[in-house]
Amino acid sequence: MNFQPKLARRALWKAGFAALALGLTACSSAAPAQRVGSLADVSVLDRDTGERLEIIRHGGEAWIAGRPGARYAIVVRNRTGARVLAVTAVDGVNVVSGETAAWSQTGYVFGAQQGYEITGWRKSQGEVAAFTFTALPDAYASRTGRPAHVGVIGVALFRERMAAVTLPYPASAAREAAGSLADAAPAPAAPAAASPMHERRADAKLGTGHGPREVSQVAQTAFERRASEPDEVIRIRYDSRDNLIALGVLPREGAPRPPNPFPDSPAVSRYVPDPPPRY
Repeated sequence: MNFQPKLARRALWKAGFAALALGLTACSSAAPAQRVGSLADVSVLDRDTGERLEIIRHGGEAWIAGRPGARYAIVVRNRTGARVLAVTAVDGVNVVSGETAAWSQTGYVFGAQQGYEITGWRKSQGEVAAFTFTALPDAYASRTGRPAHVGVIGVALFRERMAAVTLPYPASAAREAAGSLADAAPAPAAPAAASPMHERRADAKLGTGHGPREVSQVAQTAFERRASEPDEVIRIRYDSRDNLIALGVLPREGAPRPPNPFPDSPAVSRYVPDPPPRY
């Protein structure tokens, strides 16, 4: 894709619909095994093992278990046939600008069916500081005085306004969401004085650190949103495996399975049923 950086940059900051056009480091075309979203597939990749983290459904939310110290990437793949803007936040912080996140801010523009690995906090058009799972005090949000929303990844997706076409704004689940990705994040943890267990829980909570600098090329482009509110808001909460077990999101290791009345019997075989009779 060809861009005009000077023209795009003026539109970017003057009009207020900041956006970044993705470079040539797009991810592979294979569909992720673990993902959430409808306008776009969103998953989280452990960059050290190359494995996508399992999406765990619990209490109406999507969760992942991160490994302390591991580098990770937020993988977004546009499922539509047109461009979309993905305003992306980690721990209530915009991953491009570093602002306390709101969905009116800058984000990444994805072409039709395009995918990309967002690997860190953007430092320039050619560099990021890697996302790393780290202890709460070392999280970037904590170190910048904003620890209240540590433990959540948010992606707000916007369709593009097309020239000379008036499109009705569809009903969207985003209307019921909060006014920003930060406000949509989970409530702050209970005060540490609640109990010794809560003290250990708060100290051990997982956040996202500001890791080593890495090359990551993007270019600026203009993007006019079809509506002021996102068409879809995707939220993924995360913590360490031990903490997810303590929260009841994951089963406790060694917990007994429900008893089986026929433990030595094979699974019931199912075959194609007959069609209904003709009358």
